[in-house]
Amino acid sequence: MVTDFTRLFGLRKVVVGAGALMAVGCVLRAGVPLYGALPPYPVVVIGTVLVGAAQPFFQCTPPLLSATWFGSKERALATAVAINFNQVGIGSAFLLGGWLGESTEGLKTYFGVIALSSLVLAAATFLSFQERPPTPPSLSAAATAAEASEVAKNPQAKSPFLTFPANAALLLRKPGFLMPLAAFVTSIGVTNVVSEFTEQTLQRAGIVDQLTIDLCGAGFQVAIVLGGIFVGGYVDRTKEFKEVTLACLSATLGLLIFLG
Repeated sequence: MVTDFTRLFGLRKVVVGAGALMAVGCVLRAGVPLYGALPPYPVVVIGTVLVGAAQPFFQCTPPLLSATWFGSKERALATAVAINFNQVGIGSAFLLGGWLGESTEGLKTYFGVIALSSLVLAAATFLSFQERPPTPPSLSAAATAAEASEVAKNPQAKSPFLTFPANAALLLRKPGFLMPLAAFVTSIGVTNVVSEFTEQTLQRAGIVDQLTIDLCGAGFQVAIVLGGIFVGGYVDRTKEFKEVTLACLSATLGLLIFLG
């Protein structure tokens, strides 16, 4: 439904609203940041649900952001950076969580740092995030901006609120769509599984020092970001989308077999 929300309300309102939703959720989880006890468990659960509800609006909007703000030779890199910087948060969780999550006091500090960070980011997003650049970076971006302006002048021109199911069905029937979709889902699944079981895998290999485990987990997330920057820049220059996707999947399979 992210696409329907951005189509109806615009990119700025959706991203700013998601930032505010995440900040509210983080504050509910932390109570008064860095002060006093953690809130009751039901409040923590409600906060966690709000944080989770905000995530699709950050993880699904980077392609729209790059299409709106960047030219055709910059979009793959821009999309890769925006999507993969989610891993920076996961890497920070490895370091801070491993360090602060060992005690109740540390957990309160951990939640407090997250709440304060989310409040700062929500405020910065509200003050600085713009709907689109003054000059469209490409002809397609200019056409999209003109269409949005026309819809704003004529609200009756808007399509129905919920178009995602129908659009998703059309995409699934579109030739050539299923294989890239499978590749993307596979990549997300592999990285999430490796992240989740980093500690258990390293412990089976004889590495039990918690700091070393945390650094390895954070390093894996940083590698994802740097890989996205390198691969995204290469694809922008060469436009070899299929070849790069196949190479990444083959390398992943080979490394998993070797490391396993």
